[in-house]
Amino acid sequence: MAILMASSAVQAREVRDEPKVRSLLLSEHPNDGTHSIYVRGRVVTTLRFEQLVDASTTRMIGWEGRLEPLAVVRNKVILEPIQDLNRDEGIPLVVTLADGTEIPFLVKPPWSRRDGRSPNPDQQVDVFKSRESHASMHAALMEALKQNDTLAEENERYRKEENSVDHAYATLLVNGQRKKTPFRRRFVYRPRNEDMDMVVEVFEGPGKAAALVTLQNTYHGGPWKFDGAYLTRDFTHYTARPFALRMDRATIVPGETGRIAVVVDRSAFLTDDGQFTDLALQIFRGDGLLQVVVKLERTIVQK
Repeated sequence: MAILMASSAVQAREVRDEPKVRSLLLSEHPNDGTHSIYVRGRVVTTLRFEQLVDASTTRMIGWEGRLEPLAVVRNKVILEPIQDLNRDEGIPLVVTLADGTEIPFLVKPPWSRRDGRSPNPDQQVDVFKSRESHASMHAALMEALKQNDTLAEENERYRKEENSVDHAYATLLVNGQRKKTPFRRRFVYRPRNEDMDMVVEVFEGPGKAAALVTLQNTYHGGPWKFDGAYLTRDFTHYTARPFALRMDRATIVPGETGRIAVVVDRSAFLTDDGQFTDLALQIFRGDGLLQVVVKLERTIVQK
């Protein structure tokens, strides 16, 4: 038994210590010309190219006060944000290779990504210009295997979520079946927004809190799209807490109504030192802007 445990520990450490490398194959399609690079404050991100980079013509726009000065070392470009970028912030970067090829990027915070991956910054991005090179094909294969593993992990997580009590409660709330849950409505309010009629309901229950957000799209210019929800103590990713979420639709066309239900366990309100704290639920729309903030007070679960 001791040997098996030691082997498992070594394997876990090897996985954890494996560098986070993402491969990026440049698209020949003109509409896919700009690629996103995800960075985090005080964390170095390295872009690695197949040929030397021309440091004299490689440049960023509007980086002052947001990132350290751009560093170019042979075939590498090094980025280091001074602090976290805002969710809707994007800093243009143009890398010029030795043969004169200009490659545009957009430097963004990791929690703005929409590819379904976890909000981690890029540690190293290997950029391939030629899709026919051996290195490029090998990188494409490794990326496909990585995505397959990610999908398998997500499927397992979704399977567990389907069987969790909190997700079951959230499903009942979003379907208008609150009476089948142990929750009691604490208060209701209507945030003001010119493009959306909103109703926020906050509930309390035995060892849990819940919120139901009802959105009616009154904007005639197009559909509203859900982009993400985050539960934090101080509006930063450092204090993000787990929660269960269910929605009846991710896209709300003009005149249509959608609901988003969230259930939070009592443990999410506890800090590392065992103290209760207030939490804030942030819901973002498709363009990356904040749609609504729901305050969940610690008094809901302290009883």
